[in-house]
Amino acid sequence: MDRDEELLRGRIYGEDHDHPRPGPKPGRTYAELAGGPLDGLLLDITGWTADEIQTGVALMTEIGQFGPGGRALYDPRPGERNRWDWSGDTP
Repeated sequence: MDRDEELLRGRIYGEDHDHPRPGPKPGRTYAELAGGPLDGLLLDITGWTADEIQTGVALMTEIGQFGPGGRALYDPRPGERNRWDWSGDTP
């Protein structure tokens, strides 16, 4: 695992890489991102409705197929609200 991958592991999507407490926060709900460029990151889904969760997300990332400005697509795994699978990248 290279240094960039190491920095991503166990971190929350959208949080600064040098945050003093990089891991999950008490009282929050997270989905683990599986596969793709954001593999292993946690997505804070606290307060999301069932419809919002079912829809999935397009998350900005600089390390996907389309580079800066691209997005990685993640959808909840059937039967596992807290684990979301990568389904591809989009510009």
